[in-house]
Amino acid sequence: MMCVPTAGVVEDVQVFEAEGVELLHIDVMDGVFVPNLMLGTNYVQELRELSDIPLDLHLMIDEPGPKLDWFDIQPDEWVSVHAEATVHLQRTVLRIRSLGAHPRVALNPATPLSALDWVLDDLDGVLVMTVNPGYAGQKLIPQMIGKIEALAARLASEGRNLDIEVDGNVSVPNAIAMAAAGATTFVLGTSALFRPSDGLVTDLREFRRSIAQPGRGVA
Repeated sequence: MMCVPTAGVVEDVQVFEAEGVELLHIDVMDGVFVPNLMLGTNYVQELRELSDIPLDLHLMIDEPGPKLDWFDIQPDEWVSVHAEATVHLQRTVLRIRSLGAHPRVALNPATPLSALDWVLDDLDGVLVMTVNPGYAGQKLIPQMIGKIEALAARLASEGRNLDIEVDGNVSVPNAIAMAAAGATTFVLGTSALFRPSDGLVTDLREFRRSIAQPGRGVA
């Protein structure tokens, strides 16, 4: 939702509902963990009132654990916290679970998969950042395709059925490569939707066709 023009939020959300978009991805930035400020608690609540699509809260904030209550997290929403942002990652993940939400851990591009070693049992998903977080319009870091593939292989070898979400330059060509590597949920921004084009509906449908397979979703 960071990329949605403010004046068109209501109309765009109506399109998302009509097209069956699975999640509304909300980028929350504090100007500390990432060099940007974006989408505060009031905006989050307004989106809940605007649509029944579950929220997908991406908390790009320092020490998110004590701040979870700010967002009035609801059952069946998804919440991603960064492994790099807290010294008590498992405690934060378990707190998200206790609220009835689905916890994900987000990994910055240079963060190794080993950061997940002792929290995988407590997760419903992993968010792989395919750009460095903070700004829209960045280019895919090519090595992230290999990182997605390595994560998918690890989860399969351990018999884990976790969602792999990808965020950053998720264009149609990049999404095809990401899906082939094992990604299952795709965060769409300026690369796929909010750009000069034939319209939101056309772009959404084109994207769906590009990753067509049961169990894959967009946010």
